[in-house]
Amino acid sequence: MQFICFSQGGIDLQINGALGIPFNDLNSDRASHLPEICRFLYQQGIDGFLPTLVTASVEQFQRSLFFLAEAIANQNQNPNPLEAKILGVHLEGPFLHPDKRGAHPLQHLLPLNLDTLQQVLGDYANIIKLVTLAPELDRSGETIKFLCDRQIIVSLGHSTANAEQTREAIAQGATMVTHVFNAMPALHHRDVGLLGEAILSDRVWCGLIADGVHVSPQMVKLLYRMTNKIFLVSDALAPLGLPDGVYPWDDRPIIVTNGTARLPDGTLSGTTIPLLDTVNNLIKWNICEPEQAINLAIAAPRLAMNMQPDSTTTQRLAWYQTDLGQLIWQHR
Repeated sequence: MQFICFSQGGIDLQINGALGIPFNDLNSDRASHLPEICRFLYQQGIDGFLPTLVTASVEQFQRSLFFLAEAIANQNQNPNPLEAKILGVHLEGPFLHPDKRGAHPLQHLLPLNLDTLQQVLGDYANIIKLVTLAPELDRSGETIKFLCDRQIIVSLGHSTANAEQTREAIAQGATMVTHVFNAMPALHHRDVGLLGEAILSDRVWCGLIADGVHVSPQMVKLLYRMTNKIFLVSDALAPLGLPDGVYPWDDRPIIVTNGTARLPDGTLSGTTIPLLDTVNNLIKWNICEPEQAINLAIAAPRLAMNMQPDSTTTQRLAWYQTDLGQLIWQHR
C-alpha cells in the first residue's frame, strides 16, 4: 500500500439529510439528531457541509431554517472538534423550472422575483450561503444581484436557460452549476446552452455527483478535460448511513438500490453514497491522478465557496492507494 498524502476533511455542499433525518422537514424531534449527524459525518471524513433544503412549502422552509439556525448557533457557542461543522444552508429550490424539476414537487415551485425570494429567505438570509435557481425565471434580472449583495452564492440548476440567459446570470454574479449535466439541457453541437457557457466561463464551478449513475464515467472524463473548476458533491438523501431499501420522502417513497435513490417512476432523486467514497470512482475511471481526485472533495469545494484558509483545521486524513489501485483514507 502506497501513501499518497495527508488532507483536511471533505466539504459537502449538497447533502439533503442523513441517518433517516431529512434536512428540509425538521421539527424539534428530528432537529435533536443534528449533533449526531454532525458526528457521523465527521467520522465519514467530512469537515463541513451545507444542509440542503429541497423544494417544499414556504412554511416548511421556514421551520427547517429555524432549527438549522439554532444548530449553527449551538455549534458556534459550543464547538466540538469531533463534529462536522454546519457551514450554512443550501436552498435547492423552490425557484426551479417546472420542466427540469426532477424529483422536486411541482406544487411547491415558486416564480422567481424579489417578493417570493424574500418570503423564502425570511429572517434567515445570514445562514443561507448557497441558492440553486433557474435564472430564466427572473425577467427583472434583480434576484441574482440581490443574493450576491448578501454574500449568498448563486448556483444555476434545474433550468432550461439558453446560452444568452446563462451569460447574463454569470454577469450578474452566478458562480456555480448544481449537479452538472443533471436537470438542464444537454450539450449540443450547435448550442452550448447553460452547461457550455458555464464550462467556458473561468469563474463558474461545476458541482458533480460522481456515482457513475447521475453522470456516466465517460462524460465525467470529458468534463474533467474541459474545465478545472469541478467539485464533488454527494447529493445524499436522508437514508445516508442506512441500508438500501424503501424510505419515505415528502409524501412519496424513494427506493434506494446500490446507493442510488429513485422515485417509483424511476426519476433520479439522489444518492446514499458518502462523499469521500466517490473520490475513488475518479481513480477507477482513469479520470485523474489520486491527489487531483482527492482535491475535488477537499480543496475544490472550499475554493468554490470562497472559504478562507483555517489554521485550526488539521490535515486529519491520511490517504493511501492499495496494490489494486483503490484509494482508501484513515483518520490520523
